[in-house]
Amino acid sequence: MAEKNSKRTWLTGWDPEDEDAWHQGGRRVAHRNLALSVLSEHIGFSVWTLWSVLVLFMTPETGLAFTPGEKFLLVATPTIVGALLRLPYSYAVTRFGGRDWTVFATLILLVPATLALYFVGQPGTPLWVFLLIGALGGVGGGTFASSMTNITAFFPQRHQGWALGLNAGGGNLGVAAVQLIGLAVIHTTGRDHPEYVAAVYLPLIIVVAVLAARLMDNVDAVRTAPRVQREAARCPDTWWISLLYIGTFGSFIGFGIAFGLVLQYEFATSPVQAMGYTFLGPLLGSLFRPLGGRLADRLGGARVTLWNFLGMATGTTLLVIASLTSFFGLFVGGFIALFVLSGLGNGSTYKMIPGVFARRAEAAVTGGADATRAFVQARRLSGAAISIAGAVGALGGTATSVAFTISYTDGSGSGTPAFLSFLAYYSVCILIIRSVYLRREATQDSTAPDGIRETSRA
Repeated sequence: MAEKNSKRTWLTGWDPEDEDAWHQGGRRVAHRNLALSVLSEHIGFSVWTLWSVLVLFMTPETGLAFTPGEKFLLVATPTIVGALLRLPYSYAVTRFGGRDWTVFATLILLVPATLALYFVGQPGTPLWVFLLIGALGGVGGGTFASSMTNITAFFPQRHQGWALGLNAGGGNLGVAAVQLIGLAVIHTTGRDHPEYVAAVYLPLIIVVAVLAARLMDNVDAVRTAPRVQREAARCPDTWWISLLYIGTFGSFIGFGIAFGLVLQYEFATSPVQAMGYTFLGPLLGSLFRPLGGRLADRLGGARVTLWNFLGMATGTTLLVIASLTSFFGLFVGGFIALFVLSGLGNGSTYKMIPGVFARRAEAAVTGGADATRAFVQARRLSGAAISIAGAVGALGGTATSVAFTISYTDGSGSGTPAFLSFLAYYSVCILIIRSVYLRREATQDSTAPDGIRETSRA
């Protein structure tokens, strides 16, 4: 079993694939770190998507009159910054350790939350101030990459689909939680103080940081070198999966931050009416993400992801019909279906990453490489690939906001052009899965021995 270095609190000699160590205490350590990781990432996502609530109340009556394009730009700004921070955040956790970096990444959320609390309550504040605060809020999006990279090192490969899905799903719930807190604040204090939504998170940030400092661990197995990230970037699978993740996570986060504005501009709903619907989609999408990982563990990531994109294409078609016919119920139902499917796809797509690098390790061992070294390297490459895919996928959320901005500022007042662009992208993702992954699996299944064949499906 791993021992803890009291000076640096590093768990050394950690090997989650060691069955005896896993059952004698490794499982407990992994689940404790997972729980704290989920809490930190949850708060990070809430701060990251805080502006999806606040912009709904930026009206001439509150002294904050901005155009549709300016509002979409404001909700897109933290998404862009969060995406760009994911690569350095992923590397930082390998340098400073999961516990130490989680404490820092949580405490720094106090800055954008405090600034939002003050300036949203100041009528006449110019747009550039909110853009700057929104950019600072992007640090919340970076927590995803460091958290996922860290958790990968704690769990054996056979449990990673579930663990990564639960970790990410719990974090994604922050998108729904900030909507629900917004509703609670509005019903408690009225529409004149949306800035109180930010105030709710200040004590939560401090509590989570203290818990992380006391209960989390730095694990030696997560340490890696910059060259590992470069090696992962040279692997074609990293970029194929990143393109798929744009379609799943990019859709989830893009829809999560834009759904309320879309309802306002598509059906002229009030801010409170919009928030009454906007929390449901992110909530269900987050809850279904671990199920996507679990299904991928059992059925294969590529197969689950393929059916997921077929469903997303169908849901988007329903949105086009609802937009053209002004059918509010169908529109909301189609959006919620897309949230659920994007959540499932997030889990199944991420499960593909450790599976891909595990198969590479198997091939290396078959060719005479040392098994222990090959699988340790595969684990580290998986963490690096996860950070790259997470960053690229988050940029997909920005593309979603841009598509909506163009749609609602071209004079038509309809989101149909954006929906058609999403449909085209989901079709591309279907082609990628069929031509790259399912064809490869079919080839491997026809040539691999039984033991390797079963592993490749895990």
